Amino acid sequence: MNDWPEGWSGDNRGRGYGRGSASARPESARVMRQVRRGATPPGPGPSAPPYGAGVPQQPSYTDGQGHGGDGYDSGYNTGQVYGGSGGGQGPGRQAQGRPAPDWRRRIKWTAITVVTVLVVTTVGTYFWADSKLNREVDLSKVIERPEAGEGTNYLIVGSDSREGMTDEQKKDLHTGSADGKRTDSMMILHTGDNGSTLISLPRDSDVEIPSFVGSESGKKYPGTGRHTKLNAAYAEDGPELLVRTIEHNTGLRLDHYVEIGFAGFANIVDAVGGVEMDIPQDIKDKKSGADFKKGKQTLNGEEALAFVRTRYALAGSDLDRTKNQQKFLSALAGQVATPSTVLNPFKLYPTMGAGLDSLIVDKDMGLFDLASMFWAMKSVSGGEGTSMNMPISGSVGSNLKWDDAKVKKLVEELKNDEKVTVSGN
Repeated sequence: MNDWPEGWSGDNRGRGYGRGSASARPESARVMRQVRRGATPPGPGPSAPPYGAGVPQQPSYTDGQGHGGDGYDSGYNTGQVYGGSGGGQGPGRQAQGRPAPDWRRRIKWTAITVVTVLVVTTVGTYFWADSKLNREVDLSKVIERPEAGEGTNYLIVGSDSREGMTDEQKKDLHTGSADGKRTDSMMILHTGDNGSTLISLPRDSDVEIPSFVGSESGKKYPGTGRHTKLNAAYAEDGPELLVRTIEHNTGLRLDHYVEIGFAGFANIVDAVGGVEMDIPQDIKDKKSGADFKKGKQTLNGEEALAFVRTRYALAGSDLDRTKNQQKFLSALAGQVATPSTVLNPFKLYPTMGAGLDSLIVDKDMGLFDLASMFWAMKSVSGGEGTSMNMPISGSVGSNLKWDDAKVKKLVEELKNDEKVTVSGN
């Protein structure tokens, strides 16, 4: 049985008519298929069915350009073959390109992503850094404390602790191998509305050891009027007795305590890539290992430690050493607070890690307190603050005696957060 519509014979199909035919004859069969649907084809015989034996529906063309006006189609479609969707573009079909990017949406989500990453990183860094603080000093054990004044007072202590150091490190840093720890430097840093003041307390200062409660034993030791060097108070019962002694001899309340040892100090300097110093004179000291020429130079951790410990090669001995310590710590704080360190995670995190691992602070010290201390020290190095030694009037034996009148005036100005007018040695 022939399933093809009338006029569609096997011969027609076998003559290569249709698309791709090289024959000059018109494609009558194709024309018959492209007449308008629903119209009765001319000529005898029954009309061909609109769809027959699997022949799909064909699209009509009425685009006003000769297609569909007389029911004739040239035989070229627009890429839509048998109802399928094609990628071509032709008559009667609207171009469908890729939609333009929504830049507002992209910018918004990029900004949200960046802000989220910054917040998560900041919060994570805060908790990481806070967990590394060694809050070992309990100032609540200090008795008979003066009343608090305006501003904030930090006691900054550099100890000669060799804890955690190898024999090779002790040799390289010229620290010796003494057991225990003593204070190599002590400074009071006052911060307030009238600028910052950094005051060095010479380790050989003559002070009275007052009554105190033992930091470990909890036992109360009455005062006997005994006088000794200031650093002996630290050696006798640690940070708590040192704070108690300074408060008793000055009348100034200390709000926070910060201590750093030899190794920690050197590690911080190395972490920031060294600290530039303008050394005022040639220095050579076998005991500290210092060997410097006059002029500007960048000190690494080992050299920095030698510089701040040197006193035998200086004319003013301990008083000159405290001045060098002030200069260096202020320069170090300034280096830590520079954008090249703060904005560079490859320097910031090692510096924070080295510093926080080696610092010992009081139990109430927070990261913001620590940051405030560093910014205050930076301001001192930038000329916005004052640095000085505790006023000295003379000596008692081998101890340095404070100038009582000047010290009283200085403490009053600090308590009231006034601009310091007292000068030190």
